[in-house]
This record gives sequence, structure tokens and C-alpha cells, in this order.
Amino acid sequence: MAMFEFNDVGIDLGTANVLVYVKGKGIVLREPSVVAIDRITGELLAVGEDAKIMLGRTPGNIIAVHPLRDGVISNFHDTERMLRYFLRKVIGRKLFFKPRVVVCVPSGVTEVEKRSVIDATEEAGARHTCLIEEPIAAAIGAGLDISSPYGNMVLDIGGGTSDIAVLSMGGAVITGSVKCAGDKFNEAIIKYMKKKHNVLLGERTAEEIKINIGTAYPRKEELYMEVTGRNIISGMPKTVTLSSNETIEAFEEPLNIILDAIHSVLEQTPPELASDIAENGICMTGGGSLLYGLDRLLTEKTHAPCYVAEDALSCVAIGTGKALEDLELYSSGAVYDYRRGDYYQRF
Repeated sequence: MAMFEFNDVGIDLGTANVLVYVKGKGIVLREPSVVAIDRITGELLAVGEDAKIMLGRTPGNIIAVHPLRDGVISNFHDTERMLRYFLRKVIGRKLFFKPRVVVCVPSGVTEVEKRSVIDATEEAGARHTCLIEEPIAAAIGAGLDISSPYGNMVLDIGGGTSDIAVLSMGGAVITGSVKCAGDKFNEAIIKYMKKKHNVLLGERTAEEIKINIGTAYPRKEELYMEVTGRNIISGMPKTVTLSSNETIEAFEEPLNIILDAIHSVLEQTPPELASDIAENGICMTGGGSLLYGLDRLLTEKTHAPCYVAEDALSCVAIGTGKALEDLELYSSGAVYDYRRGDYYQRF
């Protein structure tokens, strides 16, 4: 007997994007996690894609912000309003039958941060909320058999956090999480351009550089991109031609942080599971894993084959949806019922 109704929902509550999975329908919403607010009245003016367009372009009375930072809620009220908007968009304005929700959280979040996610989701209209750690959801979404007695390793590089987990027999054996991911790549580009070219860039331009020519490993054919920002010295607009190989230098610091986190998890991994990982490789998910050459760099540094999962951007949301579809299968060590203080048994 199915215990979830048609409108029950899985949410990948990411720093950069929110993805919503509805049982029986799949991923029905994919929007940036950005809100635009009137500073004076506090009115919510825009959410998602409409708000993202405003980033860096708003007048003094309007502010466009990410209500989540480093994988956790930084502004509770704005997060609750954003979630309410998205839930109404996918379910309809009539929330008389409130949905039950499974939400993803980074593996390193505190109990207070978990409680904040639960409260925000239920204030937004959920009847009952359970949590699932992002690397577990990512592994499920990538098609890894986490229920087997063999070790699998997943690296999920999102917008705010990079989560690493060694999985076996339905749960996480070792986990690690660092607040260094896609947003830090953007910040690294801004820092590099300021230091090397005396040009100040906005967040959106830095993200375009990362997507278009960003690289973690030298390309066979170097790419170039014209970048326009503000000259720090003169204050006038300035255009610079940036090469893809320059971004390797820019990304050095955040990539080293992620590599250190991977090494830390591998050092704690039991020998039998480490042997499995050396054979099966490290599965990479999340938008950050799409950085050119990152899989080759990690393979070189970890001496384990690294590969990017199919549809890496959606793996966490797909995994949340699969856990939602078959909670009995993932009840032992994946979906956590915070109210009960234990892993899911029955809503």
C-alpha cells in the first residue's frame, strides 16, 4: 500500500538552485534559489529566475539575495517564503492537503541547522518533513547500488558545499563536508581578476567565466573570453581577454580544499571499502563536478578513477525522489525523521 499521496514532494534545497520532485511526475521545477525583496516594505517582489536576473542590478530600495549560504539557511523568513512560492507553484494554491516532504541537507550540518530546515519547510506548508543527506541522495540519483555490501564513494559539489561519502549497505560509513564549492569558484575568479588585472567583476560574470572557459586541468586547445568589469584604479569600464589556463591558477585554492577533504575521507575509510573504491571509482555529482578537467585532476591526485554521473546537476533531486518513491527500501540509513529522532519507519 502506498503511503505517499500524489502531491508528496522531494526538495533539493541548494545554495544555487532549488529542484522539486513530485511523486509520479519526476522533477517538475528547477529554479535559482534567489529572492528579490523591497527593503522598505519587506514585500517579496520576485522569486527564482525572475529574481536572479536582478542580481547586481537592483536600485537602492530593492535587494536580490540568496537566502541560503554554504548549504544552510542564512535567512529563515526569506527561505520560508521562497519554499512556499515553489510549493504552491508545483502543487497549486490550495494547500488544504499539505504535502509530506523529504528535503536534502549537506552531510555536515548541525542539529540547529537541521531544525531550521524542518521549520522553514513546515512553515511553507509541509505536513511532515524528513531529511536525507545530499551525498546519499546523489548516490541514489546517480544509480549507485548503495544497499550492496560493497563500497561506493560519491563527491557532490554543489553551490555552497562539497559533500563526500563512502557508502555501503544502505548507509554512509564515512562522510565529509566542506563549505567550498561552486560559489567559491566564482569568488576565486573575482579575486584573481582583481589581483592580476585590476578589474572588479560581478558574481554573474564570474559564473559565466567558470561555465564557458573555466578549467581544472590544462586543455588541449586553450580558450579565450573577453571579460568586462570596472577598472579598480580609474573606475572606468575595462575589457580584458582571459584565457582558460588562467582559471587553473584562479581555482587552485578552492580545489586544494576539496582535495584535502577527499583525502581526509579516504584516510578514514576501512581497507576493504578503500579497495572497492579503487576498483569502482569516485562518482562525481552536482554542478561543480562539470568544471572542465576536474575528473582528470581528481583521478591524478587520488589514484582512483573519477567520473561524472549522468545528469550530474539533477542527481540529488532524482535521488530524493527515488527515496520518496520507496521509503521502505531506504529506511535503514538514508531518510531521517527528525521528529522521531531516528531514521524513517513510517509517517
